[in-house]
Amino acid sequence: MPAEQPQWIHDARRCVGDLVRVARIHADLTQERLAQDAGIDRSTLQRIEAGSHDTRISQLLRLARALHLPVRDLLP
Repeated sequence: MPAEQPQWIHDARRCVGDLVRVARIHADLTQERLAQDAGIDRSTLQRIEAGSHDTRISQLLRLARALHLPVRDLLP
């Protein structure tokens, strides 16, 4: 079983989730539509936005492409 992650990782995950949510809302997309456009499950997107998911770089790249943003805009 992996060791507990440090607080700064939890904080960064929440920040990434907030950035994804803000970008999605700014693009006037629902979670369902963004997930579909990015090729990920809506439940995965929900967990990313909630900051409760260890997001893979491939998922961030897919989200950035679907949002027409550079991936750096989704990172703190």
